[in-house]
Amino acid sequence: MTFRRAIPFAIALLFWAAGPLLAQGASLPFAGLPAGEAQDVEVSADTLRVNQADESAIFEGNVQVAVGDLRLTAARVEVVYAAEAGKIAALRASGNVLLSNGAETAEGDSAVYSLVDGQILMEGSVILTQGQSALSGERLRIDLVAGTALVEGRVQTIFRTEGN
Repeated sequence: MTFRRAIPFAIALLFWAAGPLLAQGASLPFAGLPAGEAQDVEVSADTLRVNQADESAIFEGNVQVAVGDLRLTAARVEVVYAAEAGKIAALRASGNVLLSNGAETAEGDSAVYSLVDGQILMEGSVILTQGQSALSGERLRIDLVAGTALVEGRVQTIFRTEGN
């Protein structure tokens, strides 16, 4: 078999071997969280600064946010309002950001959770834990609607299988 013919075979073998490992070790982070701006958002913080001129609301100090089963904690969270009055389009969190739904946790320097399109972007030394498995990288992108996730930037992982 020539080298050129061996490459597709090697790639197919790699995906065949990795499939069961990925199925056992990791799943889509935060799967099942609802998307859509019609969700209740509960926030508590040390301070709230509201600016009517630019329609901004910034929570600072021990910020805790609940959106359905998702819990977000950070030093600072900015609320981004939708065009329709009273609706929240997104949450921008910074400073020791922690996302959790009970079964899994993601930590990073900052995060943007778009309630409108079900997108979560976490950046800055991201660590995702799911049970005993851990995954780290510089960015974590989660599409809750499509059911996809992407970790970028020097990705490292530890998969724990049964019995380990």
